[in-house]
Amino acid sequence: MKIISRITLALAGLVMLSAPAFKKPTEWQSKFVTLNADGSLTYHADEQGNTLPDFSLVGYHQNDIPLPTLPVVKTVEAPAGGDAQQLIQDAIDEVAQRPADASGLRGAILLKRGTYTIAGKLYIKASGIVLRGEGDDKNGTRIVATGKGQRTLLNIEGAGNIKPAGAKVDITDGFVPVGAKSFHVASVNGLTVGERIILYRPSTANWIHDLRMDQIQERKGTKQWQAGEYDLHYERTITQIEGNQISIDNPVVMQMETKYGGGAIYPYTFDGRIKEVGIENICFESEYAGDTDEDHGWIAVGLSKVENAWVRNVTSRYFGYACVSTEDGSRNVTVIDCKCLDAKSVITGGRRYSFNNTGQLNLFMNCHAKDGRHDYVTGAKVCGPNVFYNSTAKNVHADAGPHHRWASGTLYDNIISDGEINVQDRQYMGSGHGWSGVTQILWNCTAKAAAVQKPWVSGTNYNIGFHGRQTEGSFKGRENGEWEGQNKDGLMPSSLYMAQYKARHLRSKN
Repeated sequence: MKIISRITLALAGLVMLSAPAFKKPTEWQSKFVTLNADGSLTYHADEQGNTLPDFSLVGYHQNDIPLPTLPVVKTVEAPAGGDAQQLIQDAIDEVAQRPADASGLRGAILLKRGTYTIAGKLYIKASGIVLRGEGDDKNGTRIVATGKGQRTLLNIEGAGNIKPAGAKVDITDGFVPVGAKSFHVASVNGLTVGERIILYRPSTANWIHDLRMDQIQERKGTKQWQAGEYDLHYERTITQIEGNQISIDNPVVMQMETKYGGGAIYPYTFDGRIKEVGIENICFESEYAGDTDEDHGWIAVGLSKVENAWVRNVTSRYFGYACVSTEDGSRNVTVIDCKCLDAKSVITGGRRYSFNNTGQLNLFMNCHAKDGRHDYVTGAKVCGPNVFYNSTAKNVHADAGPHHRWASGTLYDNIISDGEINVQDRQYMGSGHGWSGVTQILWNCTAKAAAVQKPWVSGTNYNIGFHGRQTEGSFKGRENGEWEGQNKDGLMPSSLYMAQYKARHLRSKN
């Protein structure tokens, strides 16, 4: 793929440049996964059978095909003055009426270089549309949120929600470990290979109690976790059925135990979700009244209820919250080669989440953030796998990592930050953030410091090959997660995501 070749060449160049000045570090491998001579990987289970999960099937079409370059079907010239909202919206709506091809693609709208001022919002609500500019800097295509009002400037927005298309079928295994891609169910009647299912994990009262999330230290506004409010719904596809055992495409990222309600599966539909939408080569800016102004553009690009979509070569400046935010119902989205710069807001909670993910199976890659708070971050009950890879953050005012309320299955791979990366019990922070996540993996990351802790139950978190200082975290008395090779150069593979991706394609050829 083009993505792999670009990264490989870049890394090779760095090695050549550094060779005269630095001695090559001694290579070492993790006790959790080892890279074999043929490029395959061997995973080593813990005493419960948990392994590091496979993160390789995230992003646009599971990163199995390159991001497409659609032909231009509509060209828009930058106006000499005045608001351009209706001009661009009319172009989007016109292309939305075009018939889609067999791949669900309609075509690209080319916004010629220049400045387009937008007093309100733009919407893409149909599949197969690409909004493309002629550069993501001041000399390219600039879309500027003018005037007042917190808002998402460009909204990629489908409709509907996940709806069951059949009854829940219980998983009959007493324990399903992290990393598993198969398990037994009570019945396979009506299930078919290739069918999309929800892997369901309930939030029982005894699980919340053992996690101590009904015992969060109280302060004004603190909400204790309640049974049923933290049910998790992972989107998966059946790949094989043998007797009463089913196999799925993406792994289990949170262990399932009978004592905590076990798990179940059910087929589903998501009518109204859109797909094949892309945003490319655009600079988004927001007007603002001062460095702490909050009555202006908040998010440059927001995606909800969309799948197999992408945002590439996009820069945002002066927004209060994010460059790109993948919201609920977004899946298999690739965000690549994007920058979030110079946020304008009060520096406090609920602001400056530069690249924010609340969807699942999403990939953020080759991104950069400056002057953010939570630059690579997930929200509540985020279902993995999700990946942040090969990205940087400068002038950080808080930390990267899962932010609150139990994200599961996130890989932070080769993230470099001058702030912290934390995976911890956040207790009463916010309105009762509590345990921020499980099966959160930091791989070959560099930061000022990190706290990576193990929840009281239901798994652990990992920090492998981290360069930086270890901290106790915001609250004392929590057990550390799995730390390995702190401040030790030479971790192999240098990227877990890329190694898993290459290993998967190696298996497909054999």
